[in-house]
Amino acid sequence: MAALLAELPRLFTYYNIVFLLTSAGVTLALTVAGCVVGLAAGFVVAAMRRTRAAWLLPVRLVLILFAELFRRIPFIVTLFLVFFISQGAGYNLPLFVIALVAVCIIASAYLAEVFRAGFSSVPRLQIEAAEAMNFSAARILFSVIVPQAWRVVLPAAVAFMVSLVKDTALASQLGVIELTFAGKVLVTRGYSSLLVYGVVLVGYYLMSYPLGRFGAYLERRLSGRGHRPALPEPGAA
Repeated sequence: MAALLAELPRLFTYYNIVFLLTSAGVTLALTVAGCVVGLAAGFVVAAMRRTRAAWLLPVRLVLILFAELFRRIPFIVTLFLVFFISQGAGYNLPLFVIALVAVCIIASAYLAEVFRAGFSSVPRLQIEAAEAMNFSAARILFSVIVPQAWRVVLPAAVAFMVSLVKDTALASQLGVIELTFAGKVLVTRGYSSLLVYGVVLVGYYLMSYPLGRFGAYLERRLSGRGHRPALPEPGAA
């Protein structure tokens, strides 16, 4: 322990701190981009899967295949697939862009399933009642389904986002200089592995803990006064 404490000043030099903060910024950028794109794309995929129009059948089949395929493939496999496909197509993309595309694909597939489960939790009778009142498909989605589905969607979505912070560490296998890769570099420079990865651990905790607290806050808000009342069941008093 005394040796580790004595090494702290040598590890926390100006250049090492900048290096760690920059790599943590890359981890954060991959996570935030994955969450934003995944939430938007996942919502669209889940909403499209609810459509019934015959002419949209090919689109639904493609989206179902996309969600079912990529949420069953490990992130690192998707990462290397994007890398080799881009190389095979002749695109010399930066490693960060390749990792970003892979993160967005995985997040979209997982969050599409989260939204689908949330939409399915809304009682069918309420949707049929809205259809009987000539609500459009968009109005049924945004006025009946979404206000009730959020309570199911939010906990699972936040749990996935927290895990996404950790999963971005796999981008280091491709050579992306994120937080885990920065730890490897510092260890190769002769710093204590225990000390370096202890710092990396603290970095991941500081990034994931606020996200979990924010999700809990949103969950309380949506389950409280901010929750819109659902349509009454047909025949209810």
